Amino acid sequence: MISERFHILGGLFDIERTGGHWSVLAVGHDGQRSPAHFAIPEFVADDELEQYLRQLFEDEAAGNPGGIVRVQR
Repeated sequence: MISERFHILGGLFDIERTGGHWSVLAVGHDGQRSPAHFAIPEFVADDELEQYLRQLFEDEAAGNPGGIVRVQR
């Protein structure tokens, strides 16, 4: 299983891959996780995840240097 955490446009998201399926969970202020408002297709490889997110949110993140950041756990 691959498990990553990203800060995306002010929100915190856990992105996990089990087998070939990605799941995206929004992390609330209280630590509770719920399904996110976006999905990642199965064809996105593990090492392409961050680039995919940058392309997905390209317009919203324009001019925002902290728009998409991988968070160390």
